Amino acid sequence: MTIKILSVMLIGLGGGLAVGAGFVAVLTVFGILPRLMQISKTHARIRSYELSVILGVLFSSWYGLRDMTITSSPWLLVPIGLASGTFIGMLAAALTEVLNVLPILMKRVGFKEQVLILLMAILFGKVFGSLFHWIFFVHL
Repeated sequence: MTIKILSVMLIGLGGGLAVGAGFVAVLTVFGILPRLMQISKTHARIRSYELSVILGVLFSSWYGLRDMTITSSPWLLVPIGLASGTFIGMLAAALTEVLNVLPILMKRVGFKEQVLILLMAILFGKVFGSLFHWIFFVHL
């Protein structure tokens, strides 16, 4: 029984380390955090970025392992949803910027001078798509 428990703990630890290493590798290889610091001009707060990533991963992992639901006012969920959406949007924007998706797309489509129009179309598409999903498909 003890060997079984220890082996499950070892496998869980190994899986967690593999997923954590993969997450750090994605952030490092794509250069998301350095680019975010460069755009926002917050190089002096590198420790805050590191702490935010570590605490975010730890909390998300802990919350994901629990069978919990947030039973509170829907108004409390609004800032949580905004923070989650901001994170996902910034991650997607950083990935597209690092991978040079937008310059390639603009060159192929012929939108060299209309960069702002393309960015606003992507932004409004994501916002309206998310709102549509939450209004019609999510029942709180």
